[in-house]
Amino acid sequence: MEQLAISGGKPVRDNKIFYGRQCIGEDDIQAMAEVLRGPYITCGPKVEEAEKKLAEYTGAKYAVTCSNGTAALHCACIAAGVGPGDEVITTPMTFAASANCAVYCGATPVFADIDPETYNIDPASIRAHITPRTKAVVAVDFTGQAVKIKEIRAICDEFGLIFIEDAAHAIGTCYDGAHVGSLADMTCFSFHPVKTITCGEGGAITTNNEDLYKKLYLAHVHGITHDESLMEDAPHEGIWYYEQISLGFNYRMTDFQAALLVSQLGKLEKFKKRRQEIVEKYNEAFADVPGIIVQKEIPESDTCRHLYIIRLDLDKLSCTRRQFFDAMSAENVQCQIHYVPVYWFPFYRHKGYEKGLCPVAEEIYKGILSIPLYPMMTDADVADVIHAVKKIAAYYRK
Repeated sequence: MEQLAISGGKPVRDNKIFYGRQCIGEDDIQAMAEVLRGPYITCGPKVEEAEKKLAEYTGAKYAVTCSNGTAALHCACIAAGVGPGDEVITTPMTFAASANCAVYCGATPVFADIDPETYNIDPASIRAHITPRTKAVVAVDFTGQAVKIKEIRAICDEFGLIFIEDAAHAIGTCYDGAHVGSLADMTCFSFHPVKTITCGEGGAITTNNEDLYKKLYLAHVHGITHDESLMEDAPHEGIWYYEQISLGFNYRMTDFQAALLVSQLGKLEKFKKRRQEIVEKYNEAFADVPGIIVQKEIPESDTCRHLYIIRLDLDKLSCTRRQFFDAMSAENVQCQIHYVPVYWFPFYRHKGYEKGLCPVAEEIYKGILSIPLYPMMTDADVADVIHAVKKIAAYYRK
């Protein structure tokens, strides 16, 4: 049995590898440089081009870019009419923004439990949490795998709810042959550096509904418009005139960010292919490793995986998750945890949320670990990660 690096053994690799990182090429840098040398670095034509390409790629009729994925979720809740007294159902197995977006609007997040095999929100739990106050569902494509869209769509239609798909992890994923972004009432994306494509920060919302599109647009530009058809005081004095017709926010994307996004969109399918190759190698390597549980996928989801999560079966290992995490780091394979259940945080605890709300999510949280996954990983990098996981699992096997 190999001696662990944390106990004085030789690490599986000499330099550290992290769970995710951006993939920026010289062509991406050149695309941004051209904008920075031009007349518009914000409020220019690249934003419109990025929105057009996002709509074309996802198959949605409309796309609105914004400053980040959190802003996208906030705008979606505004467009959905979420307000004080309303409830928004979401998952605890997500980044806090999936719940915070409801709080921003004065509404109450309600946490539904997750499927024990896919780790995505469970449609049956959504149904069980619907009340007369429920306004919307924010369903998160956790790790990039599509949620059970047909089931959630049917529930939302039955109860008259707005279906917001949080696809921050899922650009490039398809469900039953259609791209994520074209299926929910609104779909929100994130372009943070560890996501499949990036523009530094940045986000977007796609929709097929024209009325929602108009509300999304106003929400991200202060509620201000130059469109005479929307103004109360038209005709007006001249082309300089504008009106604020609702309360919005400054959630715009810059043109140089949009230039990077356009460039990255051109690489998305290549990035997806490489991510799927790595996922396949991991799935095969960990399928029969005692103490390691592999996340399951639904057949409808052709997944562009943002995260690869292993789940430790702690009944079969003589270590804690912290010990396994630290041992991986000593092998120079840096992992991460996605995510602490949202309602465990002090902000939500002080609002009256208690542990035990979602027992499946809480149990799964105890053993999950995100291992490196990004397109620039070489086959040797992948082999090192596999080696480290197997080495530590074998060492701690009961």
